[in-house]
Amino acid sequence: MSGPTREALVAGARTWLGTPYLHQASLRGVGCDCLGLVRGVWRDVIGPEPEKPGPYSADWAEASGVESLALAGQKHFHAIDVHDFDAGDVLLFRWRANVPAKHIAIATSRATMVHAHEGAAVCEVAISPWWRRKLAFAFSFPGV
Repeated sequence: MSGPTREALVAGARTWLGTPYLHQASLRGVGCDCLGLVRGVWRDVIGPEPEKPGPYSADWAEASGVESLALAGQKHFHAIDVHDFDAGDVLLFRWRANVPAKHIAIATSRATMVHAHEGAAVCEVAISPWWRRKLAFAFSFPGV
């Protein structure tokens, strides 16, 4: 059996467009946060999640100081160079220097991504120079 294709991952991510932001949620059309979006695409394209995150606060990264998302990415995905990502890859962003990366998105091309952020619905946006400066880690889904 072959793994997921980049096309299937991009199509899967786009089915979440318009889903309202809801902290800790992962239900297409109802609500999700950035992690919930990636979890939902995993379920839709790959199958059952390898593990579910426990409860987390909105300020978990600042409070813990631990690279939790990066560590989970290394455990469940394949790390790739941040300059070599492609459509269907997972991008992890650091808001500020010296704090853990805490925002996650799915690339839909080398120039665009789908992400969920507080105060807005899931959307597809350009990966502008601002986003590229914040990019800290990149991963491919297993089997891609």
